[in-house]
Amino acid sequence: MKPNTIIQGDCIEELKKLPDNSIDLIFADPPYNMQLENALYRPNNTKVNGVDDEWDKFASFAEYDTFCTAWLRECRRILKNTGTIWVIGSYHNIFRVGNIMLNLGFWILNDVTWYKTNPMPNFMGTRFTNATETLLWCSKGKEHKKYTFNHKLMKKYNGDKQMTSVWQIGLCIGEERLKGEDGKKAHSTQKPEELLKRVILSTTKQNDVVLDPFFGTGTTGAVAKKLKRSYIGIEQESEYITLATNRIDKIKDCFEEADWVEESKENKSLPISP
Repeated sequence: MKPNTIIQGDCIEELKKLPDNSIDLIFADPPYNMQLENALYRPNNTKVNGVDDEWDKFASFAEYDTFCTAWLRECRRILKNTGTIWVIGSYHNIFRVGNIMLNLGFWILNDVTWYKTNPMPNFMGTRFTNATETLLWCSKGKEHKKYTFNHKLMKKYNGDKQMTSVWQIGLCIGEERLKGEDGKKAHSTQKPEELLKRVILSTTKQNDVVLDPFFGTGTTGAVAKKLKRSYIGIEQESEYITLATNRIDKIKDCFEEADWVEESKENKSLPISP
């Protein structure tokens, strides 16, 4: 198991190759199974560039559930007893994923709401504008209580106020958004670095290993590197791997928070247990 590397292949098959109890943190941004049937257009008749990738398409809910059960089972096996996992999703899939996680033995510590400050409008005007996604933060099981949670550190990061489970963060846009040679966004679901920064900063220590089984364009790896953590990414698409590798190789500077530690009363770095 080589840290700071991207493994190309099917996530389930590659996860099976990793040793038991070896990973400190898992961040998973799986296919949402959006179930899009028709193209979406703006009022001016321009097409919305949504999530219509083949990797997001499943024949049925049963097929999607089988897929999620398989990769989540492997994630639980490779997660350390002191580790935790974050899984992000939308209303399309997060309730199914949460049910599967509980059935596999994971224990939900928090559900964090990502409130998008710049959500895509509901162009048809037939529903409320969907402005949130949900992150499930889970330990390996109810009995596993010695996980890392940097409570004081995150309070410092949040202006000396306890950080709540609602995170107001904008969509990934501007210079941060990776573009292809055609000038269009390279990945339809690239997450903002600020989201991963909070995930990794709050639930790991320096030099911990962070695994992302759906690595995409490498946001998890980029943020892990900037926070002086190690990463392992699994990705099937060679185009995404090239983009992620170039992105991570260009990183020269770390976030100032990389050297922050969770302070105890004795001024020692300690994980916070519930």
